[in-house]
Amino acid sequence: MSFHEKSAWVMGLIMIAGMAFYFRTVAAMSEGLEQLAPPVLPLVVVYIVVIVVLSIIGHIVIAVSRPSEADDMMDERDKLVAARAGNIAGLVLGIGLISALGGYLINYDGNQLFHAAFGVLMVSQIAEYAARIVYYRAEV
Repeated sequence: MSFHEKSAWVMGLIMIAGMAFYFRTVAAMSEGLEQLAPPVLPLVVVYIVVIVVLSIIGHIVIAVSRPSEADDMMDERDKLVAARAGNIAGLVLGIGLISALGGYLINYDGNQLFHAAFGVLMVSQIAEYAARIVYYRAEV
C-alpha cells in the first residue's frame, strides 16, 4: 500500500469521525430547541481544528511507519487516481448542494441549508478519499 493510499485511508476515517462528531453535536443542541439548532461558529472552529490536528497526527504516524515512502512524489498513476477521485467528489458536491438548495426552496430553513451544505462538503471529501482507495485497489 503506497503512502498516498494510506493517506486516503487516514483522511477518510478522520472525515467520517469528524462528520459524526459535528452532526451528533448539532443533534444534541437541537434536542431542547424543538427545531434544528442554528450554526454556531465555535462548533465549526472546533471541527476544523480537530480535523487538522488529527490529520497531522495521522500523517506523522504513517510517515514514521515507512519513512522511505513518506517522501514519495506523486507519479502518473497517483495523479490519475487523484484526478478521477476529484471528479467523483465534484459530482457529489454539485448534486448535494443542488439538493440542499432545493430543500431550502421547499421549507425556507436557513439553519437546515447551512448544516446540509456543510454536510455535503464533508460527504464530498469522504467520497474523494473512498474513490482514491477504490482506484488504488483497482490498479487504475
